[in-house]
Amino acid sequence: MHKTSDISIEKDIIRENINVAEENKVLLKKYNIRSYNIMGAIGSGKTSLIEIAIDHLVKKGKKVAVIAGDVVAEYDSNRFRKHDCLVIPLNTGKECHLDAHLVSHELEDMEEMGVLEDIDYLFMENVGNLICPSDFTLGEDKRIVVVSVSEGDDIVLKHPTIFRFSDICIINKIDIAEAVDASPEKMERDCHSLNPRIKILKTSVKKNIRINEWLELFD
Repeated sequence: MHKTSDISIEKDIIRENINVAEENKVLLKKYNIRSYNIMGAIGSGKTSLIEIAIDHLVKKGKKVAVIAGDVVAEYDSNRFRKHDCLVIPLNTGKECHLDAHLVSHELEDMEEMGVLEDIDYLFMENVGNLICPSDFTLGEDKRIVVVSVSEGDDIVLKHPTIFRFSDICIINKIDIAEAVDASPEKMERDCHSLNPRIKILKTSVKKNIRINEWLELFD
C-alpha cells in the first residue's frame, strides 16, 4: 500500500511541475527571453561557464539575468554580482533541485517589477547534483548539463537520466583528463549511447579550450 501511494504522489508532483513549467515557458516567450537550465555536479564548472557567457552577451549589448539556485544561494550569487547582470538568489533550503514552482514565483515578481521586458537571456543555475534536477523542467528553452573529467569517466552511465533529457552536455576540464585517468571520448560515447541527439562540447575553462563553441550556443 505504501509503495503504491508513493508512486502516485510522485507522478502527481511531476505532472504538476510540467504544468507550471509550461506556464513559465509561455511567460518567458511573451517577453522573448531565451532561457537555459544549467545543471551539473558541484565543481563541474557551471558557474564559471555562466560567467563567461554573461560577459560575452553583455559585450554584444544583451541584457542578462541569472537565477542562482542552491541550498545557500548567496555564494554563487556574489560571483555573478561581479558581472553586469541581474542576479536573483533562490535558496532551496532542504530541496536538492530547482523546480518550476520556485522559478514561477521569481518570474512573477520580476514581471510585477517590470524587469522581464528588459531581459534578453535568463540563466537558471540549478543545485549542484546530477540526480534531483533531472525530473524537474523549469520552462527553459534548453537544458544543459555540465560534467567534468575529475568526476571520473563513468559519471555519465552512473547518472543516465539527466543525460537522456538534456539538450546539451558540456564535458569540462579536459586539460586534466590524463592526470585523473579519464577519457573525454568515452564520456562523449556514453552520452550519445543514452541520447543520440544530445550536443556535446568538450571544454576547459582554465585553458580556454573550445570556449568559443560554448559562446556560440547563445548567438
